[in-house]
Amino acid sequence: MELYIIRHAQSSNNALADPTDRVADPPLTDLGRRQAARLATHLASEPHPEQRHGQDPEDTHVETVRGYGIRRLYCSAMHRSLETANAIGEATGIAPEVWVDIHESGGIYLARRDGRGVVGYPGKTRSQIVEEFPAVVPGDGVKDDGWWDPARGEEDWPTCQGRAVRVAGRLWQWAHDGVDGPVAIVSHGEFINALIKALLSRIPTSDLAFYHFNTAITRIDLEPPVRVLVRYMNRVPHLSRELLS
Repeated sequence: MELYIIRHAQSSNNALADPTDRVADPPLTDLGRRQAARLATHLASEPHPEQRHGQDPEDTHVETVRGYGIRRLYCSAMHRSLETANAIGEATGIAPEVWVDIHESGGIYLARRDGRGVVGYPGKTRSQIVEEFPAVVPGDGVKDDGWWDPARGEEDWPTCQGRAVRVAGRLWQWAHDGVDGPVAIVSHGEFINALIKALLSRIPTSDLAFYHFNTAITRIDLEPPVRVLVRYMNRVPHLSRELLS
């Protein structure tokens, strides 16, 4: 199964000079919306950076293939992921589906200004997502009162890693079931780091990290029963230098 792991476009929190100005569920910046538009066009219709050299890494036959042929598109319920996936959906004609489990490490929360812990927030409700992103399928994980339990506050790192293992397991199940791919997920920097480690059986570990630029693309092929083929990582062929962040 072809799996494309994509980081969301630049959010307002990504661009802050002062981290104390963070908001719980930031939207994209103007730069982020431009990044998302370029990403969407690239995925939908521009030459594929690898398939032009054939499906097999050892194949030297040159064949220019336009677009990535994405058949399934998933995003988290966080605003920045929804905005990014919505742009991809509009360009490709694939309706994004919310997969709550691919949200960023920590969930929806803000640190208290007095330094006494954090405050949790529920995230977008089902009706809010439907109203702002009518083409997006909210999925079962988004409820009428949101998708994150405020009482949880901030998710800790071990719990995030466990979630990454769960997501990796589901992806492997799809691969074994012969799911109709390619599959693309729009997720977040820290969770992508954990997910790749899970796919490579490197959880838990703190001496290895996988960094991604905003809207960077990683392709990992899952070949049952257990073979993982890393085709490329953190690629941004769609971004000019001034759009890189």
